[in-house]
Amino acid sequence: MCGRYSLFGPVSLSRRAIAELHNLGLDLESALNERPAHYNIAPTQLAPVVALAEGQAQVKDLRWGLIPSWAKDAKIGARAINARVETVAEKPMFRAAFRARRCLVPASGYFEWRVEAAGKQPYFIHAPDGTVLLFAGLWEPWRPPGAEDWTRSFTIITGEPGKVSGDIHDRQPVIVPPESIHAWLTAPPADALQLLKSAPEAPLQYHAVPKAVGSPRNTGRELVEPINP
Repeated sequence: MCGRYSLFGPVSLSRRAIAELHNLGLDLESALNERPAHYNIAPTQLAPVVALAEGQAQVKDLRWGLIPSWAKDAKIGARAINARVETVAEKPMFRAAFRARRCLVPASGYFEWRVEAAGKQPYFIHAPDGTVLLFAGLWEPWRPPGAEDWTRSFTIITGEPGKVSGDIHDRQPVIVPPESIHAWLTAPPADALQLLKSAPEAPLQYHAVPKAVGSPRNTGRELVEPINP
């Protein structure tokens, strides 16, 4: 499960990711570096997501926790912050979005907790070179009955952990490789699913961080700084 993550500058991407996104009309580095840092993104909060609109990639601020189009109220979104790659194409909560509204969720890293002798210790998991990770995600527009305004929300797809992240947790966000960005956003559903299941393991590393990250009210940079637990 991924229940908390971070996005802060200076934002950098691999050359291949920059090229793939430029081909879709987006300078993601510039777009994200113009935004304020978010060191402790929590469910129901707004966060930047990369989605297609008329064939062009755009950055949109969406609510974390997918609300399906058939939902009667927004509360259901709190239970849909993650979608399992094993069932995402068939589960009623996610299958419509998987067919037509796939997205990328940029993150500097994410937080997971491990039970240790002194209690639950949070860790920040990130790329060794500090480049932004692009999580596979889905998004969905929703409007309550009788309302005029739409709420656009998203979920992060999770799968089996890699060798490094598996030290901390038994799930991790699926990270879209740079060379697969265009395919993930545009390919037919069957091809997109195979892309996720065959994605190479992304290099990651982790360090312990302050337990204060457990509260969404805490938002400072110190939440991603290493500590000695």
